[in-house]
Amino acid sequence: MKSNSFFLFGARGTGKSTLIQELLPKRALFYDLLDDEIFDRLMLDPGLLQEEAESGRNEWIVLDGVQRLPKLLNLVHRMIEKKKQKFALTGSSSRKLRRGGANLLAGRAFVNALFPLTSLELGDAFDLDQALHWGTLLKIFSLSTAEEKRAYLRSYVLTYVKEEIQAEQVVRKLEPFREFLGVAAQMSGKIVNYSTIAREVGVQVPSVQSYYQILEDTYLGFMLPHFHRSVRKSQLASPKFYLFDSGVKKALEGSLDSAPSRATSAYGDLFEAQVINEIYRLNQYFEKDFRLSFFNTKGGAEVDLVLSKGRRIVLVEIKSADRIDEVEVRKIARLRADFAKDAQAYYLSQDEQERRIDGVVCLPWRKFLSRFERM
Repeated sequence: MKSNSFFLFGARGTGKSTLIQELLPKRALFYDLLDDEIFDRLMLDPGLLQEEAESGRNEWIVLDGVQRLPKLLNLVHRMIEKKKQKFALTGSSSRKLRRGGANLLAGRAFVNALFPLTSLELGDAFDLDQALHWGTLLKIFSLSTAEEKRAYLRSYVLTYVKEEIQAEQVVRKLEPFREFLGVAAQMSGKIVNYSTIAREVGVQVPSVQSYYQILEDTYLGFMLPHFHRSVRKSQLASPKFYLFDSGVKKALEGSLDSAPSRATSAYGDLFEAQVINEIYRLNQYFEKDFRLSFFNTKGGAEVDLVLSKGRRIVLVEIKSADRIDEVEVRKIARLRADFAKDAQAYYLSQDEQERRIDGVVCLPWRKFLSRFERM
């Protein structure tokens, strides 16, 4: 990234500004577009950006929160082309840029994403139960008490609604969207039923579809489509949706006061979401280019995660149990045989032993993640 201009997108609180400040030289010219004074100055006179850049010798210019002022990107484009200026452009939403027809620099700037911290990044500092309760946003790790973490996550949700949705006038009516956020949190990791959610929130199905698109555009989650070898047919089936962080999920659904209890279905759901989120992040960080999906049959058989690329297929079953369940392993083994002779299959759990049963590799979930870069 240090040799070429780049976009760095990600939800609020993932540490984009912190990372930029660590990566780039101290003499970089920094504009925080979330600062109203700086925003107003450049909105009224975008040319100030070039004037101020030319008055110094800054190898890099940082535009933090570039989604607030998309028209700057035309000037950024010219400065990259004519002045060979390098830019770091951060944003918590691609929606305004895309919908406003903003100049995304036609490949002149690499596009990257930043997510909450992974267990690989945290290493020995990672605590699964804490991650399932409070999530892994950067700020969480500087807070020492449950009260502080609870207050931060509740504030995070309010700030998101106020600054990402209300201030940018993303939706016409705010109240149905607020209702939707709570429902989406409760349904995170489940198959999306747009009609049911629309009735519960009191809006039409197209509105619910647009609400989910907003969550994706602001990096608060992602759709996991149903697997089919045909992408078109996959898009016809109902997807699942996963929120990007368990702490934010719990804040949205109002369950921060209760810590996840092992051996419960709620714990299992949070564990599955944590592992899928981490694989989703690593797939982008390591540029593995797997297509992520899930699979189920009319008979009720299901695969939590399918990684596919070309003819390669990797099935991943995720269980929060401390012991390998051989009955469940053999279910995934049978499904593997139905997919392809050379399909790989993994059963991930909290069992520390590594075994192979009927062609299925049973691994501790963190060991699978540690090997992901080499897959």
